[in-house]
Amino acid sequence: MDGNGEYLVPDVLEPGLTLVLVGTAPSRISAAARAYYANPTNKFWRVLHEVGLTPRQLAPHEYPLLPTFGIGVTDVAKRHSGVDSALPPGAWRPSELREKIARHRPQLVAFTSKRGAAEVLGVATGRVPYGPQPEPLEGAEVWVLPSTSPLGHTHFRPEPWQALAARVAALRGP
Repeated sequence: MDGNGEYLVPDVLEPGLTLVLVGTAPSRISAAARAYYANPTNKFWRVLHEVGLTPRQLAPHEYPLLPTFGIGVTDVAKRHSGVDSALPPGAWRPSELREKIARHRPQLVAFTSKRGAAEVLGVATGRVPYGPQPEPLEGAEVWVLPSTSPLGHTHFRPEPWQALAARVAALRGP
């Protein structure tokens, strides 16, 4: 696990991961809990289990267990919390994320929102489709997923998450 005292929630990154999930920034609830996706109305942990990426539904404070399942987690904006639209322009650190991906070399990187993907990929949010993306990020296959945040519940679709889980299973093999 990578730690950095400036980070509101520590990175969970190590070499050899199949998948790294990349959020935008911790919610205020997650920052206070120092745990990923800690808002009880966020679907993240339930979706991870339902699509088969984890064998059971983890609680937010169990996020350090993710590498056991070949999964890491980080954010594009590690030093700020709140909804995407409220983050200051300097919150976004795409080059820092790229360095982490280059160092740890996961097979897949999946953004858990279009905004985080847009900030890193340098594309307008409206031009980012869900699912696999055409260009790799530091050698990793890139996916964009619908946000599990309560603010995105009306737009949430499980299909891109299910397709990602199938891709992860294919990479892991029998």
